[in-house]
Amino acid sequence: MTEITVPEFPDFDTMTRADFEKYLPDFFAASSNGKVSSDPRLQRFLANNPDAAALVSDLEIIAEQARGMFNTVEEPSEGLWDKIVHKMGSETAGPETK
Repeated sequence: MTEITVPEFPDFDTMTRADFEKYLPDFFAASSNGKVSSDPRLQRFLANNPDAAALVSDLEIIAEQARGMFNTVEEPSEGLWDKIVHKMGSETAGPETK
């Protein structure tokens, strides 16, 4: 489980919706794995605030998808750049004259 350890956060037991919204970016920044929902101190608040829980879930999904975009497993083929350069060169050269 990830636990948020930034002391400037509000008291998790008395946190209001406004506090949650104010500190939400900090909650994400402070979590080591980007999973705010796994912090045990937020469990009660999220259980009592389904809209906040849904927002956290959506943001976690978006963050995971974004990370996946930058963690590609496949490398482009060796000739890809040559093909791109060739194609761009033929398009920027303009129409051929006869």
